[in-house]
Amino acid sequence: MPISATETITLAFQHTKRQLFQPFRIWQWTRLAIVGLLAGETGSSGKFNFPANFNIPQRSGSSQNFLPQGWPHIDPAILGTLIAVLVVTGLVFAIVMLYISSVMRFILFDSVLTRECHIREGWSRRQGPGWDYFLWQLGLAIVVLVGLGVLVGIPVAYAYARGWFRQPNQHVAPMMLGGIVMFCLFFVFVVAAYLVDVLTKDFVVPQMALEGVDAIEGWRRLWPMIERETGRYAGYVGMKIVLAIGAGIVVGIVAFIIGLMIAIPAVVMSLAAIFGGKAAGLTWNALTVTAAIVAGCIALAVLLYVIALISVPVIVFFPAYAIYFFAARYRPLSLALYPPPTTSLNAPPPDFPPPAPSPAG
Repeated sequence: MPISATETITLAFQHTKRQLFQPFRIWQWTRLAIVGLLAGETGSSGKFNFPANFNIPQRSGSSQNFLPQGWPHIDPAILGTLIAVLVVTGLVFAIVMLYISSVMRFILFDSVLTRECHIREGWSRRQGPGWDYFLWQLGLAIVVLVGLGVLVGIPVAYAYARGWFRQPNQHVAPMMLGGIVMFCLFFVFVVAAYLVDVLTKDFVVPQMALEGVDAIEGWRRLWPMIERETGRYAGYVGMKIVLAIGAGIVVGIVAFIIGLMIAIPAVVMSLAAIFGGKAAGLTWNALTVTAAIVAGCIALAVLLYVIALISVPVIVFFPAYAIYFFAARYRPLSLALYPPPTTSLNAPPPDFPPPAPSPAG
């Protein structure tokens, strides 16, 4: 009988402990942190906001201020072009990161399965399935965006055509009822998209990695398994949500504490640099703005790396949780996880003594 979702937790914990602490290897942690960050498997994300209206005291009697007093006038055509360039650049960057994430998903699967993380070798070996998974994720993202547009756009367009927005006080009941229905449909659609994404990542990716099938064929094989054990798969998803919430809270608390430890010295050094620059007569120009942006990017990169590093146990645990659960239901994964003992077919025959000669007569 295949193991349940709760029984799999112990196996995943044991696997995580053996891979990360027996022995402890900092370079493996670093590689797993990079792979987990790019594959989107980190336990939580941290964000630290600083006051946006921080003003440096100005010197009395001086007409030159270190911080600008207002925004300069920008030509609308230039502003529109800049916005278009930023939008296109952001879209291209998102697509590139989606492709990198798709390949890194297979590298993470291999790293957890074999307990060894090799980024360069995995990148060159997993281009094929990574491309297939990228196309699947891109198609799913388009479907989700179109679906959300339909779920929100059609009711809003209907309400606008009926004039509900012009006189909302006269249409309180239909607007509330329509809002409730739209929210329920929106919630169901988002949950369905989440389930498709999670089940693809956990149970279709192993098929793509081990047998070279595409995502559609993987789903064609997975669906009968889900139908046979609907309760166990539902328990797996529910247990994973609970574990993800717990892991997110723990990692979030640790990341917040470490983030403060990094942010406080960074703020102190930034203030020292600002006051030092002001005393030296520096102003905001192309050079100082560029230096500030570079310093901010370096600090952000260090913070993301530290968060990913403390998330490594989570990065290993959740793929291991999926692997051990699915291995009991998918034989190629079971054979990869529990390889049979190998016997040499070319071993020499045993050295038996020659038979004694039969007695004459």
